[in-house]
Amino acid sequence: MSQTKALKVRVTLFCILVGIVLAMVAVVTDHWAVLSPHVEHHNATCEAAHFGLWRICTKRIVLGNNKDKSCGPITLPGEKNCSYFRHFNPGESSEIFEVTTQKEYSISAAAIAIFSLGFVIMGTICALLSFRKKRDYLLRPASMFYAFAGLCIFVSVEVMRQSVKRMIDSEDTVWIEYYYSWSFACACAAFVLLFLCGLALLLFSLPRMPQNPWESCMDAEPEH
Repeated sequence: MSQTKALKVRVTLFCILVGIVLAMVAVVTDHWAVLSPHVEHHNATCEAAHFGLWRICTKRIVLGNNKDKSCGPITLPGEKNCSYFRHFNPGESSEIFEVTTQKEYSISAAAIAIFSLGFVIMGTICALLSFRKKRDYLLRPASMFYAFAGLCIFVSVEVMRQSVKRMIDSEDTVWIEYYYSWSFACACAAFVLLFLCGLALLLFSLPRMPQNPWESCMDAEPEH
């Protein structure tokens, strides 16, 4: 592999590493979406919630003189209580989530995210093995694994988005407002980096194409 191409591969792998870190942060944190109910009375308390793939956190917030008819922002001080979703840990209490949305959405998003991390692990193994002499060909399966990981993150993000939308549209819920938080942004950034950099790594790891119409790939000079 030429020095120019090797430099491109290293830069691409660094961007992929950033995407891996963002994906792991998104999977383990609980700030994918923030929900708030309608507030009828001022100088009272309200209960806002934020959740991720595995658990939900509720926070009782004192409104004070807030004239907005929504609960929050979630950064205000208040009593916080976090619990894992009941379908992941039967011993924990998570009645709010069980009532307001379907557990199938949560299970699907979490399972797809686990698949993404599995692809990341396999891609990283191939990338590490490719550093050995004359094993540049392992960058090609590594690039595909990273691209698949990015696609899985995208599907997980879309499942979560549909979950929140269905929750807000339901007449059986108290939530009227929502917004996506920093964990959701980390997941979106991870999708972009893993998918695009995975495709770029595939292009950089391909053998040199023939320079002339009459030159075949077998006739091209091998790369070192």
